[in-house]
Amino acid sequence: MPYINAKMSVKLTEEKMTEFKAALGKAIEAIPGKTETYLMVCIEDGQKIWFAGDNTKPQAFIDVRILGKAKAEDFSRMTGVLCDICSDMLGISPDCVYVAYSEVENWGWNGRNF
Repeated sequence: MPYINAKMSVKLTEEKMTEFKAALGKAIEAIPGKTETYLMVCIEDGQKIWFAGDNTKPQAFIDVRILGKAKAEDFSRMTGVLCDICSDMLGISPDCVYVAYSEVENWGWNGRNF
């Protein structure tokens, strides 16, 4: 039951958004046991984002939530993958990308909780 919300200052074409979504679907596999099968993705492009008081460079904030627990090294590996995706696909430097992780104990879907 992973969820990724990616906010970025750059605007994406529909084609680029689909490509980015697919890359996030692969990236979630950096966390053992997680796949795109139940992944929900929200992409918010063209956002006003300031980092260190500056909004002149492309920037991104990526919020990753998972059901259950993962190891710190799994999150670290995923941060590397996400920063590479942002750099390669969106032109956002890794030093302008924040990634936050939440481990959720209670998660509902399809009328019930897991």
